[in-house]
Amino acid sequence: MKKLKFGLGAQILLGLILGVIVGSVFYGNPAIEGYLKPIGDTFIRLIKMIVAPIVLSSLIVGIAGVGDVKKLGKIGGKTLLFFELVTTVAIVMGLFVANTVQPGIGINDGNLTKVSIATYVNTAETVGHHSLADTFVNIVPSNIFESLAKGDLLAIIFFSVMFGLGVAAIGEKGRPIIHFCEGAAETMFWVTKQIMKFAPFGVFALIGTTVAKFGILSLIPLAKLAITVYASMAAFVILVLGGTAKLFGINIMNLIKVLKDELILAYTTASSEAVLPNIMTKMEAMGCPKAITSFVIPTGYSFNLTGSTLYQAIAAIFLAQMYGIDLPISTQINLMMVLMVTSKGIAGVPGVSFVVLLATLGAVGIPAEGLAFIAGIDRFLDMARTVVNVIGNALAAIVISKWENQYDSHKEEAIIKQMAA
Repeated sequence: MKKLKFGLGAQILLGLILGVIVGSVFYGNPAIEGYLKPIGDTFIRLIKMIVAPIVLSSLIVGIAGVGDVKKLGKIGGKTLLFFELVTTVAIVMGLFVANTVQPGIGINDGNLTKVSIATYVNTAETVGHHSLADTFVNIVPSNIFESLAKGDLLAIIFFSVMFGLGVAAIGEKGRPIIHFCEGAAETMFWVTKQIMKFAPFGVFALIGTTVAKFGILSLIPLAKLAITVYASMAAFVILVLGGTAKLFGINIMNLIKVLKDELILAYTTASSEAVLPNIMTKMEAMGCPKAITSFVIPTGYSFNLTGSTLYQAIAAIFLAQMYGIDLPISTQINLMMVLMVTSKGIAGVPGVSFVVLLATLGAVGIPAEGLAFIAGIDRFLDMARTVVNVIGNALAAIVISKWENQYDSHKEEAIIKQMAA
């Protein structure tokens, strides 16, 4: 008989359940936010605190190990190609589902609760002028310390790659730097383990605050949209990511089992950053080399937001249907092209999907003000799209590793056997 384990995933689920209960009991009571919000904010800050140092130190060690500009360029090119293909499929699938299911038909905005989206407007105005050229320019940091302070992953990745190549180029003189970065990475992973012990409390506070503010009943008027989004996310994981995994000899269900604790944490916090260090560790344990894992996964946080782009396509069509706006195929293609550009390189922005939609809707004639009607359930939708983002980035590390013939399948077999024991 198997011994019942009350691991991190179970503790986080318990925190989620208790948070929903407490939030429901104190629904509409603003005082509860004063008690719970600081706990949730502290947990998110703890996560943000460790992300940049882990990416910086891990990537420098990994790149120094590669030490070849041509090889690195080859890996980078394949990574971006894979990201663009999968993201495009996500947008197309979102448009197809929204046009087929038509979740916005029959919705009367007079029956919906309107939530202020003023906090996103200024950021959206900046993103509205965000071009693909701007994305590549912003990759290069003018001040790496400023980028580290802001948690700008793309700039940190660029600096780490250049620094790692420099360390490799100077040979033995660079060994002390590699040892230092290895020590720093190991130290930060230890810190991560300690922070994860606080995760159930953070989840409890984050969910409790959300439910107390918006209430579970806020889902009912927009239930069709919520069901459409969740069903689409599940279909994308099974059909698109599952099909991609099978193409490269991977069982997507095995990957999900390996990442179950991280997926529960990502879902309950609606934050990909909360699991970034653990995803990197798990992918190395599954057989991906450090150089690929430490490059692909952080880069994916800006270029491989498949769950977010799938949601954005559905939400845009939903709003058009709600307002009775007919979008011809040409306009929807234009919407797809705009989303492909605006969704890149702004992953560090809070409420990134809202920001992207605000910046995008006006370009195809959909009133951006409509987002105020779905803001109340966005947290619940964000939880689903975060899970898809995480699975997509973890799978990307395996795909690129296999593509480069550097994947250790023996490690994968070992970790799956260990989980089955």
